[in-house]
Amino acid sequence: MTIDDLRSRFRGDLLDPANPGFDTARVVWNGMIDRRPKLIARCRNAADVAAAVAFARENGLVIAIHSGGHNVAGYAVCEGGMMIDMSLMNGVRLDPGLKRAYVEGGATWRDVDMATAPFGRATPGGLISVTGVAGLTLSGGIGWLRGTRGLSCDNIEAADVVLADGRLVHASADKNADLLWALKGGGGNFGVVVNFTFSIHPIAEEMMFCAPIYRESEANDIISKWRDYMAAAPDEVSGLVEFSTIPEDPAYPKETWGTRVVALATVYDGAAEIGEKVTMPLRELGTPLLDFSGRMPYTVIQSLYDTIFPKGRDRCYWKSTYLKALDDGIIRDITAGLSKRLSEMTYASIWKFGGAVQRVPADATAFGDRSMPFMLSLDAIWSKPAEDERNIAWVRDMWRDMQRHSTGRMYLNFPGLGEGDTLVRDAFGVDTYQRLQAVKRRYDPQNLFRLNQNILPQ
Repeated sequence: MTIDDLRSRFRGDLLDPANPGFDTARVVWNGMIDRRPKLIARCRNAADVAAAVAFARENGLVIAIHSGGHNVAGYAVCEGGMMIDMSLMNGVRLDPGLKRAYVEGGATWRDVDMATAPFGRATPGGLISVTGVAGLTLSGGIGWLRGTRGLSCDNIEAADVVLADGRLVHASADKNADLLWALKGGGGNFGVVVNFTFSIHPIAEEMMFCAPIYRESEANDIISKWRDYMAAAPDEVSGLVEFSTIPEDPAYPKETWGTRVVALATVYDGAAEIGEKVTMPLRELGTPLLDFSGRMPYTVIQSLYDTIFPKGRDRCYWKSTYLKALDDGIIRDITAGLSKRLSEMTYASIWKFGGAVQRVPADATAFGDRSMPFMLSLDAIWSKPAEDERNIAWVRDMWRDMQRHSTGRMYLNFPGLGEGDTLVRDAFGVDTYQRLQAVKRRYDPQNLFRLNQNILPQ
């Protein structure tokens, strides 16, 4: 297929480096990623996606699939290949019974939330509303509703996928069930998802967002108390401990600027008045430096973190590991390691799992085993290229040190830069990885879709 053939059948926009919008379209969220595709195909429908895939296949081009562009490894853009930009395909439709949402592959979580929340419904998304639905979901999807509704991938009922050979197939419990299983956590390895069908669930008009902020110097004591509270908390409570430094921002009292803190960010999935009572103990574990708790709509909660990670501004390296436990010794190891972070822009989080997440059998989805009680995410952020090596080295060193407390697996939405020959296999575990290889062999035997957390077909 020639470029003229592609243009004749393409209804979206084709951008090459000479187009004025090319440089804007190739930007992803991690400012450290600077790649120049040969061609950017901004698709409007499944036929456009199929044409772009065929062109890349026939011309030997690597394919990058761009939904929201949030993956820290920069998989949404490639060097010298074909970038399939799904951002024009962002429609969301609800069934009249309000049980399902039909979501196009380029939608963000804001697109979904703004369509579902007015009807008192939601499906579990992430913590940042401008994240792409596809990227987050296909590798799991950890958000505020996980205690009651599980991961984003647990809520996929069906999907329409353009395969490497250009076919459009439907994956559901009744048709291509192996593909549906693989899409629930196996990443973008099997094709381009052009439509998702999600289960949607009732939500309260207002929820309780609990966010007391304590000094990091008190973290050992605060986190141990948080751990004990979360162990007894109902499924409606989903939360994390977040390490950060208060920026020089008028939104914060000037006297707190530069203070290292831990925030106990928590959402109660239910009526706000009940949630305020249930989460009150988190605001009384010590004397908070600040407290941003309050009752608010789900759409507001979903956008609270949007401004922290502006597109293309900051340089990022995020790496995660699942923890076997969170005893006092592990807490001390975490706080000691984080005290050595180099950038005051850096975040780190301890995520609690339980409830609906852990009730899903290990073999029910490609996400695999759910027995891990906690996850540690090390999210280094800095501004200058000269600081790249030191910040990346700090994360890698601390990540390696934490492996003595790890299950050996990691969350593939926070994969560093995807480095390591066995990273993906280790993240899934051998049994799940081998099952995914079989699905990969069936749907993408030549590994056309390889710019991702890649599963080798052989």
